[in-house]
Amino acid sequence: MSGPKPAIDTGRNGFNGLDADELPDPSKLFDMSGKTVLITGGSRGMGRAMSHGFAAAGADVIVTSRKLDACEAVAAEIRSAGRRALAVACHVGKWDDIERLMEAAYGEFGRIDVLINNAGMSPASPSSDSVSEALFDKILDVNFKGPFRLTAKVAKRMAEQGGGSIINVSSLSAIRPSPATSPYAGAKAALNAASVAIALEYAARGVRVNVIAPGAFATDIAQGWADPEQVRLRAASQRVADPREIVTAALYFASDFSSFTTGANLRVDGGRA
Repeated sequence: MSGPKPAIDTGRNGFNGLDADELPDPSKLFDMSGKTVLITGGSRGMGRAMSHGFAAAGADVIVTSRKLDACEAVAAEIRSAGRRALAVACHVGKWDDIERLMEAAYGEFGRIDVLINNAGMSPASPSSDSVSEALFDKILDVNFKGPFRLTAKVAKRMAEQGGGSIINVSSLSAIRPSPATSPYAGAKAALNAASVAIALEYAARGVRVNVIAPGAFATDIAQGWADPEQVRLRAASQRVADPREIVTAALYFASDFSSFTTGANLRVDGGRA
Protein backbone atom coordinates (compact mmCIF):
# COMPACT_ATOMS: atom_id res chain seq x y z
CA MET A 1 0.00 0.00 0.00
CA SER A 2 1.54 3.26 -1.10
CA GLY A 3 1.91 6.15 1.29
CA PRO A 4 0.87 9.77 0.75
CA LYS A 5 2.27 11.46 -2.31
CA PRO A 6 5.00 13.98 -1.56
CA ALA A 7 4.05 17.61 -1.87
CA ILE A 8 5.04 19.29 -5.12
CA ASP A 9 7.67 21.93 -4.55
CA THR A 10 6.51 25.22 -6.10
CA GLY A 11 9.69 27.01 -5.07
CA ARG A 12 9.98 30.78 -4.90
CA ASN A 13 6.68 32.31 -5.97
CA GLY A 14 4.36 35.22 -5.31
CA PHE A 15 2.18 33.18 -2.96
CA ASN A 16 4.90 32.36 -0.45
CA GLY A 17 3.76 33.38 3.01
CA LEU A 18 0.08 32.69 2.25
CA ASP A 19 -1.88 29.66 3.37
CA ALA A 20 -2.37 26.96 0.72
CA ASP A 21 -5.88 28.07 -0.24
CA GLU A 22 -5.45 31.76 0.47
CA LEU A 23 -5.56 34.23 -2.41
CA PRO A 24 -3.68 37.55 -2.33
CA ASP A 25 -5.42 40.80 -1.60
CA PRO A 26 -5.96 42.32 -5.08
CA SER A 27 -5.10 45.76 -3.73
CA LYS A 28 -1.62 44.45 -2.83
CA LEU A 29 -0.80 42.76 -6.14
CA PHE A 30 1.06 45.80 -7.48
CA ASP A 31 2.53 46.92 -4.17
CA MET A 32 6.13 47.93 -4.87
CA SER A 33 6.91 49.13 -1.36
CA GLY A 34 10.54 48.56 -0.44
CA LYS A 35 11.64 48.03 -4.03
CA THR A 36 14.01 50.08 -6.13
CA VAL A 37 13.22 50.51 -9.82
CA LEU A 38 15.61 51.75 -12.51
CA ILE A 39 13.92 53.13 -15.64
CA THR A 40 15.92 54.20 -18.69
CA GLY A 41 14.31 56.86 -20.84
CA GLY A 42 12.40 57.62 -17.67
CA SER A 43 11.96 61.35 -18.14
CA ARG A 44 9.32 61.45 -20.87
CA GLY A 45 6.62 59.47 -22.66
CA MET A 46 6.07 55.91 -21.46
CA GLY A 47 9.18 56.15 -19.27
CA ARG A 48 7.82 59.14 -17.38
CA ALA A 49 4.46 57.40 -16.97
CA MET A 50 6.19 54.32 -15.54
CA SER A 51 8.38 56.44 -13.26
CA HIS A 52 5.28 57.99 -11.72
CA GLY A 53 3.34 54.72 -11.78
CA PHE A 54 5.96 52.77 -9.86
CA ALA A 55 6.42 55.62 -7.38
CA ALA A 56 2.65 55.64 -6.79
CA ALA A 57 2.88 51.89 -6.14
CA GLY A 58 5.44 52.56 -3.39
CA ALA A 59 8.78 52.09 -5.18
CA ASP A 60 11.86 54.25 -5.04
CA VAL A 61 12.82 55.23 -8.58
CA ILE A 62 16.04 55.87 -10.47
CA VAL A 63 15.23 58.07 -13.47
CA THR A 64 17.79 58.12 -16.25
CA SER A 65 18.03 59.56 -19.74
CA ARG A 66 20.59 61.58 -21.67
CA LYS A 67 19.41 64.94 -20.28
CA LEU A 68 20.01 65.39 -16.56
CA ASP A 69 17.66 68.37 -16.18
CA ALA A 70 14.73 66.34 -17.56
CA CYS A 71 15.55 63.49 -15.16
CA GLU A 72 15.83 65.91 -12.23
CA ALA A 73 12.40 67.35 -13.02
CA VAL A 74 10.73 63.93 -12.86
CA ALA A 75 12.74 62.93 -9.78
CA ALA A 76 11.62 66.12 -8.03
CA GLU A 77 7.98 65.29 -8.79
CA ILE A 78 8.44 61.82 -7.32
CA ARG A 79 10.14 63.17 -4.19
CA SER A 80 7.29 65.64 -3.69
CA ALA A 81 4.96 62.62 -3.61
CA GLY A 82 6.96 61.13 -0.73
CA ARG A 83 9.20 58.61 -2.49
CA ARG A 84 12.97 58.54 -2.90
CA ALA A 85 14.23 59.29 -6.39
CA LEU A 86 17.62 59.60 -8.05
CA ALA A 87 18.29 61.35 -11.36
CA VAL A 88 21.24 60.15 -13.44
CA ALA A 89 22.30 61.25 -16.92
CA CYS A 90 23.20 58.28 -19.10
CA HIS A 91 23.55 57.56 -22.80
CA VAL A 92 22.58 53.89 -22.78
CA GLY A 93 24.42 53.23 -26.02
CA LYS A 94 27.73 53.89 -24.23
CA TRP A 95 28.91 51.13 -21.95
CA ASP A 96 31.07 53.50 -19.87
CA ASP A 97 27.92 55.51 -19.14
CA ILE A 98 26.17 52.30 -18.08
CA GLU A 99 28.99 51.55 -15.63
CA ARG A 100 28.61 55.03 -14.11
CA LEU A 101 24.84 54.61 -13.95
CA MET A 102 25.19 51.35 -12.06
CA GLU A 103 27.72 52.86 -9.65
CA ALA A 104 25.33 55.71 -8.89
CA ALA A 105 22.29 53.46 -8.53
CA TYR A 106 23.89 50.85 -6.29
CA GLY A 107 25.76 53.53 -4.38
CA GLU A 108 22.51 55.29 -3.50
CA PHE A 109 20.13 52.36 -2.97
CA GLY A 110 22.33 49.27 -2.60
CA ARG A 111 20.20 47.19 -4.95
CA ILE A 112 17.97 47.23 -8.02
CA ASP A 113 14.83 45.11 -7.79
CA VAL A 114 13.31 46.06 -11.13
CA LEU A 115 15.08 47.23 -14.28
CA ILE A 116 13.03 48.69 -17.13
CA ASN A 117 14.99 49.20 -20.35
CA ASN A 118 12.70 51.74 -21.97
CA ALA A 119 15.06 54.12 -23.78
CA GLY A 120 14.83 53.89 -27.55
CA MET A 121 14.81 55.75 -30.84
CA SER A 122 13.13 54.98 -34.17
CA PRO A 123 14.02 57.48 -36.89
CA ALA A 124 12.39 56.78 -40.25
CA SER A 125 14.32 56.56 -43.50
CA PRO A 126 12.99 56.81 -47.05
CA SER A 127 14.73 53.54 -48.00
CA SER A 128 17.05 50.95 -46.52
CA ASP A 129 19.96 51.93 -48.79
CA SER A 130 19.73 55.53 -47.57
CA VAL A 131 20.59 54.56 -43.97
CA SER A 132 24.07 55.78 -43.14
CA GLU A 133 26.52 53.74 -41.09
CA ALA A 134 26.46 56.39 -38.35
CA LEU A 135 22.66 56.27 -38.10
CA PHE A 136 22.62 52.46 -38.18
CA ASP A 137 25.16 52.30 -35.34
CA LYS A 138 23.25 54.88 -33.31
CA ILE A 139 19.96 52.98 -33.66
CA LEU A 140 21.63 49.69 -32.74
CA ASP A 141 23.46 51.25 -29.77
CA VAL A 142 20.36 52.70 -28.14
CA ASN A 143 17.87 49.94 -28.94
CA PHE A 144 19.99 46.82 -28.51
CA LYS A 145 23.62 47.28 -27.45
CA GLY A 146 22.77 49.36 -24.38
CA PRO A 147 19.75 47.38 -23.15
CA PHE A 148 21.69 44.14 -23.66
CA ARG A 149 24.59 45.36 -21.56
CA LEU A 150 22.43 46.77 -18.78
CA THR A 151 20.31 43.62 -18.69
CA ALA A 152 23.39 41.40 -18.48
CA LYS A 153 25.07 43.45 -15.75
CA VAL A 154 21.98 43.97 -13.61
CA ALA A 155 20.81 40.35 -13.99
CA LYS A 156 24.10 39.17 -12.50
CA ARG A 157 23.72 41.52 -9.53
CA MET A 158 20.06 40.52 -9.10
CA ALA A 159 21.01 36.85 -8.97
CA GLU A 160 23.54 37.62 -6.23
CA GLN A 161 20.90 39.51 -4.21
CA GLY A 162 18.30 36.73 -4.51
CA GLY A 163 16.23 37.73 -7.54
CA GLY A 164 14.62 40.53 -9.48
CA SER A 165 12.66 41.46 -12.56
CA ILE A 166 13.93 42.93 -15.83
CA ILE A 167 11.49 44.39 -18.35
CA ASN A 168 12.74 45.22 -21.83
CA VAL A 169 10.51 47.57 -23.77
CA SER A 170 10.69 46.40 -27.37
CA SER A 171 8.28 47.34 -30.15
CA LEU A 172 5.63 45.86 -32.35
CA SER A 173 8.03 46.77 -35.17
CA ALA A 174 10.11 43.72 -34.22
CA ILE A 175 7.11 41.56 -35.12
CA ARG A 176 5.46 43.77 -37.77
CA PRO A 177 8.40 45.59 -39.40
CA SER A 178 7.88 48.39 -41.89
CA PRO A 179 10.25 49.49 -44.70
CA ALA A 180 10.77 52.92 -43.13
CA THR A 181 12.26 51.58 -39.88
CA SER A 182 14.17 48.43 -40.81
CA PRO A 183 17.26 49.06 -38.59
CA TYR A 184 14.99 49.83 -35.62
CA ALA A 185 12.92 46.70 -36.25
CA GLY A 186 16.08 44.61 -36.47
CA ALA A 187 17.49 46.07 -33.26
CA LYS A 188 14.28 45.39 -31.35
CA ALA A 189 14.08 41.85 -32.76
CA ALA A 190 17.62 41.29 -31.49
CA LEU A 191 16.55 42.60 -28.07
CA ASN A 192 13.62 40.15 -28.07
CA ALA A 193 15.94 37.22 -28.77
CA ALA A 194 18.56 38.28 -26.22
CA SER A 195 15.85 38.77 -23.59
CA VAL A 196 14.76 35.13 -23.97
CA ALA A 197 18.37 33.92 -23.80
CA ILE A 198 19.13 35.87 -20.62
CA ALA A 199 15.78 34.82 -19.13
CA LEU A 200 16.83 31.18 -19.57
CA GLU A 201 20.30 31.91 -18.21
CA TYR A 202 19.00 33.28 -14.91
CA ALA A 203 15.57 31.64 -14.45
CA ALA A 204 16.74 29.17 -11.81
CA ARG A 205 18.38 32.01 -9.84
CA GLY A 206 15.21 34.05 -9.33
CA VAL A 207 15.77 36.64 -12.06
CA ARG A 208 13.00 37.08 -14.63
CA VAL A 209 13.42 38.81 -17.98
CA ASN A 210 10.33 39.73 -19.97
CA VAL A 211 9.48 41.95 -22.93
CA ILE A 212 6.69 44.45 -23.58
CA ALA A 213 5.99 45.18 -27.25
CA PRO A 214 4.06 48.46 -27.50
CA GLY A 215 2.09 49.45 -30.55
CA ALA A 216 1.26 53.07 -31.32
CA PHE A 217 1.54 55.33 -28.26
CA ALA A 218 1.10 59.10 -28.15
CA THR A 219 4.71 59.88 -27.23
CA ASP A 220 7.28 62.23 -28.76
CA ILE A 221 7.92 59.63 -31.46
CA ALA A 222 4.37 60.16 -32.70
CA GLN A 223 5.34 63.66 -33.83
CA GLY A 224 7.29 62.06 -36.66
CA TRP A 225 4.47 59.94 -38.04
CA ALA A 226 3.86 60.74 -41.69
CA ASP A 227 0.18 59.70 -41.51
CA PRO A 228 -1.20 59.65 -37.92
CA GLU A 229 -4.66 58.64 -39.15
CA GLN A 230 -3.30 55.56 -40.88
CA VAL A 231 -1.41 54.63 -37.72
CA ARG A 232 -4.60 54.93 -35.69
CA LEU A 233 -6.56 52.70 -38.04
CA ARG A 234 -3.98 49.89 -37.95
CA ALA A 235 -5.15 48.86 -34.48
CA ALA A 236 -8.38 46.93 -34.08
CA SER A 237 -9.29 49.39 -31.32
CA GLN A 238 -8.80 52.17 -33.90
CA ARG A 239 -6.98 54.49 -31.54
CA VAL A 240 -3.55 55.42 -30.27
CA ALA A 241 -2.61 54.60 -26.67
CA ASP A 242 -2.03 57.05 -23.85
CA PRO A 243 1.50 56.55 -22.38
CA ARG A 244 -0.07 55.71 -19.03
CA GLU A 245 -1.58 52.57 -20.55
CA ILE A 246 1.82 50.87 -20.42
CA VAL A 247 2.07 51.11 -16.63
CA THR A 248 0.01 48.11 -15.55
CA ALA A 249 1.78 45.83 -18.03
CA ALA A 250 5.09 46.83 -16.44
CA LEU A 251 3.69 46.44 -12.93
CA TYR A 252 2.54 42.92 -13.78
CA PHE A 253 6.00 41.84 -14.87
CA ALA A 254 7.58 43.61 -11.90
CA SER A 255 5.20 42.05 -9.38
CA ASP A 256 6.06 38.92 -7.42
CA PHE A 257 2.74 37.53 -8.61
CA SER A 258 4.15 37.06 -12.11
CA SER A 259 6.86 34.87 -10.57
CA PHE A 260 6.26 32.01 -13.06
CA THR A 261 6.49 34.31 -16.10
CA THR A 262 9.87 34.76 -17.77
CA GLY A 263 10.98 34.99 -21.38
CA ALA A 264 7.52 36.26 -22.31
CA ASN A 265 6.64 38.95 -24.84
CA LEU A 266 3.47 40.93 -24.12
CA ARG A 267 1.96 42.92 -26.96
CA VAL A 268 0.27 46.15 -25.88
CA ASP A 269 -0.93 47.25 -29.29
CA GLY A 270 -4.70 47.70 -29.33
CA GLY A 271 -5.14 44.55 -31.40
CA ARG A 272 -2.82 45.26 -34.31
CA ALA A 273 -3.46 42.71 -37.06
